Amino acid sequence: MNAPTPAPTPAALDVDRARARLAGLTVIDVRTPAEYASGHLPGALNVPLDRLGRAVPDVRRAAERGGVLVVCASGVRSAKACARLAEHGVPAATLVGGTAAWASAGHALHRPEAPAGRPGWSMERQVRFTAGALVLLGLALGLLVHPLLLLLAAGVAGGLAVSALTGTCGMAALLARLPRNRPRTADLDAALAALRGHAPGGGRR
Repeated sequence: MNAPTPAPTPAALDVDRARARLAGLTVIDVRTPAEYASGHLPGALNVPLDRLGRAVPDVRRAAERGGVLVVCASGVRSAKACARLAEHGVPAATLVGGTAAWASAGHALHRPEAPAGRPGWSMERQVRFTAGALVLLGLALGLLVHPLLLLLAAGVAGGLAVSALTGTCGMAALLARLPRNRPRTADLDAALAALRGHAPGGGRR
């Protein structure tokens, strides 16, 4: 029985190489809309990771016109996106370190002039807050109501350990389904329309 073929490792660009080539790249930000609104690479188009399947044909056409750079907060989700695109024969590169590395290098992030509502939290920050709140809740309930409720805190801790070992995060997947983290249909349609007519380096600002 033949062993399954391992998924190819996505191409990666560090911040310096990405910045040097930015004018010739189509940049796709796969974070949630709230994260995207809090600051994104100039010209980046927002196609959240859980909606990427719908965008594959348009990303393929963009890849045929020039390089595609996929970004997220730290590089984890963008690497997953690149792997999914590769399954459809679409080449793309991930930005090493994501928007956090871009900002740390002193490069500007674009923010909408009139963002709706309060600035969005990154998914990592949402996960940390939710996990911490659940642990505190489990400890409080375990001490005040019944010791078995301490299992809630233990379960969250175990989930975080599994997340670190596997590079996946079930809590992030659940949080991504919250309304504030999901794009409106009109917003996603606009991003895909911009992607279809996008010339490298000339995306939505």
